[in-house]
Amino acid sequence: MDAFYASAEQAAKPSLRGKAVVVGGLGPRGVVATASYEARRFGVHSAMPMGQARRLAPNAAYLVPRFRLYREVSDQVMGLLRELSPLVEPLSLDEAFVDLEAGETAWDAPSAEAVGLRLRADIRRVTGLTGSVGIAVSKMLAKIASEEAKPDGLLLIPPGTERAMLGPKSVRILPGVGPATGDHLRRAGIQTVEEIAEAGEDELVRLLGKAHGTHLYAMALARDERPVVAERDSKSVSVEDTYDVDIHDRVRVRTEVQRLADRCVERLRAAGRSGRTVVLKVRRYDFSTLTRSETLRGPTDDPGVVREAAARLLEGVDTTGGVRLLGVGVSGLADFTQEDLFAQAAAASEEAAAVEEAEDVVAPVEDVVAEPVERKWMAGHDVRHAEFGAGWVQGSGLGRVTVRFETPYSTSPGRVRTFAVDDPLLEPADPLPLVEVPVR
Repeated sequence: MDAFYASAEQAAKPSLRGKAVVVGGLGPRGVVATASYEARRFGVHSAMPMGQARRLAPNAAYLVPRFRLYREVSDQVMGLLRELSPLVEPLSLDEAFVDLEAGETAWDAPSAEAVGLRLRADIRRVTGLTGSVGIAVSKMLAKIASEEAKPDGLLLIPPGTERAMLGPKSVRILPGVGPATGDHLRRAGIQTVEEIAEAGEDELVRLLGKAHGTHLYAMALARDERPVVAERDSKSVSVEDTYDVDIHDRVRVRTEVQRLADRCVERLRAAGRSGRTVVLKVRRYDFSTLTRSETLRGPTDDPGVVREAAARLLEGVDTTGGVRLLGVGVSGLADFTQEDLFAQAAAASEEAAAVEEAEDVVAPVEDVVAEPVERKWMAGHDVRHAEFGAGWVQGSGLGRVTVRFETPYSTSPGRVRTFAVDDPLLEPADPLPLVEVPVR
């Protein structure tokens, strides 16, 4: 899906269509989850500290995530994918691999391309959003093709043309090759994928170490034998990010681990699973990779529990030299969740943390008990007013909340009204579907 969270917000809010939108944590340690393509023109990107994003794009709309809406749209998209094949491997709420051969929906390049075109049309019809499709004989190449197709495109790499397509591309096109590795290769006279292949495996191992060098050489030869694995057949669920610039700030590392834990739980819940072992993966500046794990007393899909376990694991890892990759996973999967006091406590902690993210809340801590209602209006969230109808919060603070009254089906931007935070006619509401369902 293209800039998924931000695109969903633009679809839901007519006043934001065509404008810069940034979704993420709005607190002092918030991180960008997704930026619209309009915001990306200012240099804003995912995993960027929110403070930096605000400096680059001060006039953008900054919203907290609405995961309930995103999960609903994700379920619609994954449903379309499962109509194509029984082998669907979700990577996150907005991305998945599909084995078309297993679904017998494609048997050659033209039929695969036809499936991709139909899928894009179905996604737009069902969700109102756009997605980009990459088609190839392997997961790595399909992933590269989908990135090359963005936004709102399709790219098919015909079998037998993989090396020719990859050859002239920059080494940065390969997964896991960021600026540091790219500069290291450039100093060795290697700037394209074809030059990686020509250098040979031994030279790459000498330059980058055995694991990284061997893997990079295989990618340059377009080798990737990994099968598409349906989520319920997986032994674990994990997400990881490779950073263009090594992270040295310990606070930023902790924030990234929390964000990855949340993404991991999203994927876990999308599969209807829970797990009892939390795994942290850290690749340091020197390409050494450390893995730490903690086994809980029962399976969980609670984001607070996974975040806390990942944070504990991080405390035992030295990151002072810099971090280039972080990952959080959950293994020991089950089809049920262990209800326990730890999960309930973590849920309460998560709710309190969400409240802390509220935009422009200035009430001191001692006022929270006296005026709890002031802490619930978060930028971007849905509300309903008894007189004006459905809308969303533009901002709040100093005892007031500003609401724009519009819905995904409005033909023009809605009007804006400001209320007292304790206005009895204003209440939180559930997200509306992005595509209006006709009533018969």
